[in-house]
Amino acid sequence: MKVLVFGATGMVGQGVVRESLLADDVETVVSIGRSSAGVDDPKFHEVLRPDLFDLDGVAELSDVDACFFCLGVPSTGMNEADYTRITHDLTISAAEAVAAHNPDATFVYVSGQGADSTEQSRVMWARVRGRTENALLAMSLRAYILRPGYIQPRHGARSKVTLYRTLYRVTSVLYPLLRLVAGNHITTTEVVGRAMLALARGADPGTRVLGSPEMNRISRPGD
Repeated sequence: MKVLVFGATGMVGQGVVRESLLADDVETVVSIGRSSAGVDDPKFHEVLRPDLFDLDGVAELSDVDACFFCLGVPSTGMNEADYTRITHDLTISAAEAVAAHNPDATFVYVSGQGADSTEQSRVMWARVRGRTENALLAMSLRAYILRPGYIQPRHGARSKVTLYRTLYRVTSVLYPLLRLVAGNHITTTEVVGRAMLALARGADPGTRVLGSPEMNRISRPGD
C-alpha cells in the first residue's frame, strides 16, 4: 500500500506517519509539505513544495491507495477568508489532485469535534470545517471524516502550536484521570493513525464521519 500524508510535521501527522511506517502492508509513505518532517526511514519519501496549491508535476501522486490529510491551522486570530483558504480551499485542491490520479483512493480528512455539517453555525471554524467535509463527501474519492475531540500525543508527537504544547504537558499528567472520566471520547495520536490505516484497508465503521469512539473501535486489531 502507498499512502500520502499532508501535514506530516503536525502532531496528528507525526502520529499517522509513525503508524504507517510500522505497518507491514504499507510499502511507501509520501509526505507532501512545505517543510521537512525530518523522518529517516527507507519507506519514507518527501516532496517539498513552497505552494501546496501547485501540485503539478508531482509524480508521487500516482498509484496512491490512501491520502491522510492532517494539515490545519488554529482559527484564533484569523478572519474567515484566510481560514477558508487554508482549511477549505487547500484541502479540496489537494483532494482534487489525488482524485485526478487515483479516483478510487481512500481520502481521510482530520476535521474536529464540533464541525457543523449544516454550514450554518455562528462559530466560524465549525462552519468552514463543515463546508469542507461536505465537499469531500461529494467527491469520487472514498472519503472519511475524522472528528476527534481531545487527542493525547504519544511516542514523541508534538504540536507545532506553542500554547497547545504547554497544555499537552499539563494534560499528559492528567491523562489517566481523563480516560477514567471521558473514556471512549478521547483518543491518542497512535489510535488516530491506526484508525486511518484501518479505513485505508477497507474497514467499515458504519459511518463516513467518525468521532473518537468510532476511531478507537476500528483501530483495535481484528475490528
